[in-house]
Order: sequence, then structure tokens, then C-alpha cells
Amino acid sequence: MPLSEHEQRLLDQIEQALYAEDPKWANTVRISDPRSHYRRRLVKASIGFILGVVLLMVGVVIINIPLGVGGFVVMLAACLWGLSSWKRMNGFGEANAATPSDQPRGKGGRRPGSRQSFMERMEERWRRRHDER
Repeated sequence: MPLSEHEQRLLDQIEQALYAEDPKWANTVRISDPRSHYRRRLVKASIGFILGVVLLMVGVVIINIPLGVGGFVVMLAACLWGLSSWKRMNGFGEANAATPSDQPRGKGGRRPGSRQSFMERMEERWRRRHDER
């Protein structure tokens, strides 16, 4: 449902007031590409990883086991955070992926990239062998 002219004018006035009051924040909010957000998270995760390496090394040098373990945990958390940001930035694991029926079938009737359990693959081979006879 579109806004009325009065509502649109009020919205424009509010937007202009925000730009006048805090232009840096308004530009940050206005960014439409979510990948820039994930890039910032990747940079922060890289800094966290480096901090974790430093903590780990300091813990090893001064023989402080809790500090070394803490550094490792910081490294691990930064890696996981950065990896999740990288995956989202590149579009892996999105909900709008094609449905299984839309995907072409490859060799053996399997869809490319589909995961089957070991038993499912063995049963499929068994059926193909018996169908050939």
C-alpha cells in the first residue's frame, strides 16, 4: 500500500533531519548491499584471530596454560565467525536455493551435489545390477 503525499513528505523531512544531524550514521544505514556488513565482520574476525594468536604465543612463552587456552578459544571463535560471514557474503546456504525438483539429474539419476548415505548408494547399485540382468 503506497504512502499518501502527506506521509511521504513527513518521511522525507525525517530523512533530511537525520542526514543533517548525523550524516555518517545515515550513510551507514542507507547502504543497501549486505556484503559490506559481512566484509566488516571478516575484518573484525581477522583482527580477533591475530589477537588469539598473540594470546596463545604469550601463554606459551610465559608458561601460562589458561592464557594459551584462552588464546586458542579466541582464535577458534574468530575463525567460526569469519567463516560464517564469508559464507553469507558469497551466498552459500541461502534459503532461496533451487528446489530439488528444479535441479538436473546427473549420472545414475543422482542430482549433482546431492548427498546420499552409503546405504542408499549401495541399494541403488544393487537395483541397477538386478535391472541389467
